[in-house]
Amino acid sequence: MSETRHLLVVAHAPSPNTQKLVDAVLRGACHEDVENVSTRHVPPLEAGPDDVLAAHAVILGTTENLGYMSGALKDFFDRIYYPCLEETQGLPYALYVRAGRDGTGTRRAVESIVTGLRWQPAQEPLICRGEFQDQFVTDCEELGLYMAAGLDAGIL
Repeated sequence: MSETRHLLVVAHAPSPNTQKLVDAVLRGACHEDVENVSTRHVPPLEAGPDDVLAAHAVILGTTENLGYMSGALKDFFDRIYYPCLEETQGLPYALYVRAGRDGTGTRRAVESIVTGLRWQPAQEPLICRGEFQDQFVTDCEELGLYMAAGLDAGIL
């Protein structure tokens, strides 16, 4: 039996629809075929350096707010940046953005920070654009599954 890997989900969910996305990520990450991964969601205003230091991978979720990430996710980065900078280089991460418009500014802002942290993207960011669609839920569930399965298989 291999060692349990830890997947941290730091996602802002200010509405019922964004909560559906968090739930979908968690459902995918906890799929019955994933055996040696422990997944936990910590809202950005509650997550801290110790949560990141204990993780083997991170999924970041945010809303698009005026072309930028949520203030909650920015606050998370402000608090973990220096405590995690040297200790988490190479940490695999994935990002999803719930964007009412195009999500480009939000994506760039998050990528700028994670580049500074030297985290490594495990996949292209998932941008859920426009009016809410059921496909967003499916896409987020797949994102959670792929990240957890990658950890479980030892490729992340």
